[in-house]
Amino acid sequence: MKLPRAEVCQRVPARLGEGPCWHAARGSLWWVDIAGQQLFEWTLAAGAVRTHALPQMPGAVVVTDDGRLLAAMRDGIHLLAPDNAAAEPYATVPGHDPKQSRFNDGKVDPQGRFWAGTLALDGRKSASRLYRITRDRHVEPMLSGVTISNGLAWAPDGRTVYYVDSPTLRVQAFDFDGEKGMLHNGRTAITLGDDDGWPDGCCMDAEGCLWLAHWGAAKLTRWDPVRARRLLSISFPVGNVTSCAFGGPKLDRLFVTTARPDDGRPAEPEAGYLFEVAPGTTGAPIAPFML
Repeated sequence: MKLPRAEVCQRVPARLGEGPCWHAARGSLWWVDIAGQQLFEWTLAAGAVRTHALPQMPGAVVVTDDGRLLAAMRDGIHLLAPDNAAAEPYATVPGHDPKQSRFNDGKVDPQGRFWAGTLALDGRKSASRLYRITRDRHVEPMLSGVTISNGLAWAPDGRTVYYVDSPTLRVQAFDFDGEKGMLHNGRTAITLGDDDGWPDGCCMDAEGCLWLAHWGAAKLTRWDPVRARRLLSISFPVGNVTSCAFGGPKLDRLFVTTARPDDGRPAEPEAGYLFEVAPGTTGAPIAPFML
């Protein structure tokens, strides 16, 4: 079996590329540059990448059921128009201070709720939260004591959610009550080794395997999260691999975002570019946010 390779897909020089998201109705992939305050759309049929400047740092974007985007921004949750990225405030977050923290990664659960977490701008430990946002614009903290809220992925049956708080060097699993949108029975699903860097963004394939980006370790891995078995490791020519998402009409293409070095390491020519991996499987469909 030929192992998948990481190939440059789009040479868009993001400072901190993150949050890839497939928009089926538009046939396009969206992702953000958090540090550069930019939003990108690559329409696969047209081949061109459109860049939108944003007024503040975006942490993540997801698709809504009416074709717009919902964004976790530095100060809260906003709706974005897909043609020009015009922002409209959607929900305020009680207790969130944008001078102290910003939103980071986020995903939609199988019932159409948005989950997004924060990180402290000064790097304080255990000062952040994971929030749940519902269609009635209600925002509720679901996990506290988080340091860097990152990847989220639901198992194909919707009964388990996997979650990353990066500095813990592990992936947690929670039983998920889809009807009530509640987390139960938190436990460690995957523990990383000394050469694995920090776990970052993740996504789920249709076989129930978790794809995990590794910040600082130049790789993407595939796991059986139920048995904590590493199935595959794919090397990248850049150190900071940040997140991944399945896309394309058949969800059979795996897109991977990256970031430039931020710790004094030598420059990497391809850091910040969008990469693609031929995964040999398809992605688990992700529901839109239900407005």
